[in-house]
Amino acid sequence: MKIVLKFLPAVTLAAGLVFPAMAQQPAPAPKAAAAPAQPKASPAAVAAAKEILQIKNATAMYQGAVPGLVEKTKIALIQQNLNYQKDLNEVAGIVAQQLNGRQNEIGDGMAQIYASEFTEQELKDLVTFYKSPLGKKLIDAEPRAIGLSMAFMNSWAQNFSETVMGAFRAEMRKRGKEI
Repeated sequence: MKIVLKFLPAVTLAAGLVFPAMAQQPAPAPKAAAAPAQPKASPAAVAAAKEILQIKNATAMYQGAVPGLVEKTKIALIQQNLNYQKDLNEVAGIVAQQLNGRQNEIGDGMAQIYASEFTEQELKDLVTFYKSPLGKKLIDAEPRAIGLSMAFMNSWAQNFSETVMGAFRAEMRKRGKEI
């Protein structure tokens, strides 16, 4: 949790820098808690999207989703039901086994989203790109570049927050108030 909080300013900053056009668009209407309905894409577009996700090893992002959620739920239930700790530990294994494989729904949903955001031809072009030497280099180098960028933005945000705090203090001093 501390890591998430540590990078939150940088993530917020990154979103503002990377997606400025999105910030100018009106917010979409709230959707129901269920998965958002996506326009039906062609099977070929979905297949190309799945290939892109496979090339980019997207499964690494969600492969532990089922055991992680089972464990998180078990911990929450144990905190509320200390007397059932032994049973809940046993049941967690059963539930994890029953739900094993459901994380694939995430990949299917991601493929549908890609297929609704890009045309079939664009997806095929992306597959070609990711299989090219430059595309392979991007896949290999991008995680490091993103990590280094996030670290830089976090450092910048921490330093800049000191500048902002100094500006607040200076303005408050002009009003005769020390903070």
